Amino acid sequence: MINLISDTVTKPTKGMLEAMLQAEVGDDVFQEDPSVNALQATAAAMFGKEAALFCPSGTMTNQIAIKVHTQPLDEVLCDHYSHVYQYETGGYAFNSGVAMNLIEGTNGKITATQVEAAIKPLYDWLPESRLVVLENTCNKGGGSFYTLDEIRPIQQICAAKGLKLHLDGARLFNALVETGESTQAVGELFHSISICISKGLGAPVGSLLIGDADFIAKARRFRKVMGGGMRQAGYLAAACSYALEHHVERLKEDNDRAKQLGQVLEDLTYVENIRPIHSNILIFDVKSPFTAASFLELLQQKGIKASPFGPQTVRFVTHLDFTEKMLEETIAILKGI
Repeated sequence: MINLISDTVTKPTKGMLEAMLQAEVGDDVFQEDPSVNALQATAAAMFGKEAALFCPSGTMTNQIAIKVHTQPLDEVLCDHYSHVYQYETGGYAFNSGVAMNLIEGTNGKITATQVEAAIKPLYDWLPESRLVVLENTCNKGGGSFYTLDEIRPIQQICAAKGLKLHLDGARLFNALVETGESTQAVGELFHSISICISKGLGAPVGSLLIGDADFIAKARRFRKVMGGGMRQAGYLAAACSYALEHHVERLKEDNDRAKQLGQVLEDLTYVENIRPIHSNILIFDVKSPFTAASFLELLQQKGIKASPFGPQTVRFVTHLDFTEKMLEETIAILKGI
């Protein structure tokens, strides 16, 4: 079965499994797991920050960031496609008691002008604008990404207005292999950064929250209360360290394969519309009489799994385990429908 449901379906490579087996471990709740400590130090240095925190998931890292940066009755500004709003079970309300101020950007991307216009005045009857969250790349936006030149004006508005700026960088490295921009330059613009290692980078579990030492000290407490304090987590951390060392540059292959699939879909009569393809996510609409459900059922019969993204909308996500041979097979199947 060719699995294009998500880049979360990857399995550890042989080299990654060997790194996991060889990991030196301890109790991370006591901050005594050498492999976790090494991963956190590497991630912090990568972005020019003081500290990092290893967590089970990107949802947890995002939710901890919101919790640390805000207090109840504040609000978070983000695009209406943002993962923190769409796919984290309303955790911003449950965990932090904050509201969402949704901005309608373009393919998941907002501008400094939109952010400035959305910041609320300080009235008793309004929530206080406290935090801006950017998602890079944006899942629901079709893998769209911000460049540093697009982020800087937003950062300047946040600095001028006293707002914190958090990056949901779940697929950040898919963007950086396209732009050639550095992690250090990204780190300079954000108060906190979340990166996910269990998507295209191929680790089985793990995300990192990155920021200054005081921020991470507070984040550790919230990780614990959310149930994220793990013990011999070094086996997982070793997989993440291996991924950061060996799997970043190859993300360009995933991005390129998504673009190749998009070029094929453009010529197929049953495809209505294809979103712009920026990285490893491909979103398109199928024409009637197909629905997303019926089209995906047909694909499954032919050996391909993918995700529904609306009544007529389908999502493909390329990844580490989607090989060149699978790409050729997928193209042949799509052309044969």
